[in-house]
Amino acid sequence: MDYKGYRHIPRALFDAITFLAQALPKRSVPTFLELLFGAMLTRSGFVTDAYLAIAAVRHWNSYYKWLHFGKWSWVALGRQTVRLAVQMFPRRRWFLMIDDTIVFRSSHQAPGSAIHHQHGHKTNRPKFVRGQCWVTLALTFAKGFRSLGIPILSRLARQGGNSGKLVAAKTLLRVIAPLFTGFQTFLLMDSWYMRGTLITYALDQGLQVIGQVRRDTALFHQPERTGKRGRPRKYGDKVTPEWIAALPETSMECFIYGKTQMVFYRSAVVLARFLNGRPVRIVWSQLVNEDGSRTKPSLILSTDVALSAARVTLNYGRRWSVEDLFNQLKNRWGWKETWQQTRQVLHRWVQILSVSYALPQLLVLLDDAHVKFLASFAPWRLKQPITAGRVRQGLQKYFGHVNIRAMWHPKSGIFGPRKWPIEDHYHPERDKAA
Repeated sequence: MDYKGYRHIPRALFDAITFLAQALPKRSVPTFLELLFGAMLTRSGFVTDAYLAIAAVRHWNSYYKWLHFGKWSWVALGRQTVRLAVQMFPRRRWFLMIDDTIVFRSSHQAPGSAIHHQHGHKTNRPKFVRGQCWVTLALTFAKGFRSLGIPILSRLARQGGNSGKLVAAKTLLRVIAPLFTGFQTFLLMDSWYMRGTLITYALDQGLQVIGQVRRDTALFHQPERTGKRGRPRKYGDKVTPEWIAALPETSMECFIYGKTQMVFYRSAVVLARFLNGRPVRIVWSQLVNEDGSRTKPSLILSTDVALSAARVTLNYGRRWSVEDLFNQLKNRWGWKETWQQTRQVLHRWVQILSVSYALPQLLVLLDDAHVKFLASFAPWRLKQPITAGRVRQGLQKYFGHVNIRAMWHPKSGIFGPRKWPIEDHYHPERDKAA
C-alpha cells in the first residue's frame, strides 16, 4: 500500500503500533493488528464486530483460536503500553491511578461473577448487583485544564481464597512499578484503597502515594524529645478538631473535579498511626456547594511531605480522570460486551480493548496538525476539544474494511505503508480546501 492514501494519518500512529507489536511473537502480530484495529473502529466489544470492521484475511476460527490458544502475553502488552507512553511523552514526574469498576453480568458462570455493593448510588439501581469487579492501573496526563486517563493493565478480582481487590492492586503494581525506576512517580487512590498494607507496598516499590483517607483517621503530633532514660515516645499528642480549626486557612480557585471551584484548605505534617507513625502531609479541604455552604472536610494524605498543600490538592484532582476512563471503556469501547468464558481469554480481550482506547488517547495528547485534521470529521465540533471518539471517527474513514494484514512487513517488523517520502509535504489548510 502506498503512503499517499494515508498521509493524513499521524505518522506517530504507525510508529506506536510498530512499537507495541514488539511485545508479541512475530507469528502473532498480524492477527493482533487486525483485532486491534477492529476494536478501535467499532464501539462494540464483541470479537465478531471487530472481525467485521476490517477486511479480515483469515477465517473467524483463526481469531477465536488465537485468543484462546495463542502463545502471547497480555501482561507484556500492558508493559509495552507503558514504555510507549514514556517514549512518546518523556517527563520527570508521572502519575498513576488505581481504582475499580463493576461490569454488570447476569450469568452466574461468568468468570469472577459475584454480588457486589453498588456504592455509586445511581438512580434506579439496586444496592447490590451481580457483575465482574475489574481493578485497573492507569496513567493520567494533564492537557490544559483537563486530565486524560490512559489504561495500562486491568485485572479481574477473584472472589475466593485469600485474594481480592487489594491483592489485585499489589499484583498490578509489582508488574508496572519497575518500569518507572528513576522517575518521580505518584500513585493516586481513593479512600477504599488507602490501606496501610497497600501504601507500604507502593512505598517499597519506589512510589509516593496521594489519596483520600477517612475523617476519623488517627493522627498525632511529633513527640517531644525529653532526654530522659528509657524508650522514647513514638507519638505525641493526638490531633484534635480544635487544633485543626486553629490552623491558618488558605483558599484558591482551580479547575478540579471537572469544573472551576473554590477550595478552602488547611495543612500540617503529622504522624499517621495506620502507617506505623510515618510522617505524612494531611490537607483538610472543603469545596463550596451551589447554595454557598461548604462541604464536609475531606482529608487528603500525601506520603511526600515536601509537597505543598496546594500541589497535593491539585495532584489528587487528577484522579477524577479515572471516572471518565471507566465510562469510555465500558460504554464506548466495549467492556460491557466482553462475554468470554475463561479468565485468560477475558483478560486478553480486555487488554486489546484497553490498548485500542489508549492509542487514540495518546494521539489526543500529541495534538499535532495531523491529529487535528484526522479529528475534523465532524465540522460542527471543530471548536470543541479533540477526544478519542473523534479520532476514532477519522480512523474509521481510512481503515474501515481495509486489509490491515497487508500493512505489516514481517521482515522489517514495521507496520505502515510500504513507501514513506523523505519529507511529508502536509498542508492542512490546502488539504481541507481540496
